[in-house]
Amino acid sequence: MLDTAPDPKGSDARILLGLLNSVDRDGGQSQRRLATDLGVALGLINAYLRRCVKKGLVKVKQAPARRYVYYLTPVGLAEKSRLTLEYLSVSFEFFRLAKAECSAVFTTAAERGCLRVALAGISDLAEIAMICALEKNLQVTAIVDASSQLPRFLGLPVAASFSEIAGLCDAVIVTDPRRAAELTEQACTVFAGDRVFRPNLSLPPPRAPNGGRS
Repeated sequence: MLDTAPDPKGSDARILLGLLNSVDRDGGQSQRRLATDLGVALGLINAYLRRCVKKGLVKVKQAPARRYVYYLTPVGLAEKSRLTLEYLSVSFEFFRLAKAECSAVFTTAAERGCLRVALAGISDLAEIAMICALEKNLQVTAIVDASSQLPRFLGLPVAASFSEIAGLCDAVIVTDPRRAAELTEQACTVFAGDRVFRPNLSLPPPRAPNGGRS
């Protein structure tokens, strides 16, 4: 199956939309705060702000204490609206494709007698997989994500490795498209290859317009 490829253009649009939303909400935030909220490097935020100012999307005014206040221009507001509509369109398409893929995967898992499954990777796809599991009357018993600090996600325990869930499930569904190959390989060291499933998606998981997870 195909791995989800990086999407530089999509990433650019997501960062820009997140920045425009943040400026619209509070133009007095520091660049460091903006970078933290959007989860990107400070230098990248500086570059995006400079580009926005150059394109006429954002204006900047100097404030007391050597601070700056940013605000959206009418052109910036229009661009924010356009990007929001684009985001919603991509998100809907991703949901539609992801739901169809997850349903197919769960059908195959059930046919192989796998009625208890674990998810590999906390992501938007994991949330969609949970919906499909309920529709297919399959039980999701745990989520594996070594990079997460969460003890639970969607009410399920989060494990750091596949060995921790070996007795808790019959199969694994890979739900982080960006790490699909890596997680599949790790899961196959504990579970048989025909018990590790990977939805085939070509769209990147959408992010919320504010730059974080919804």
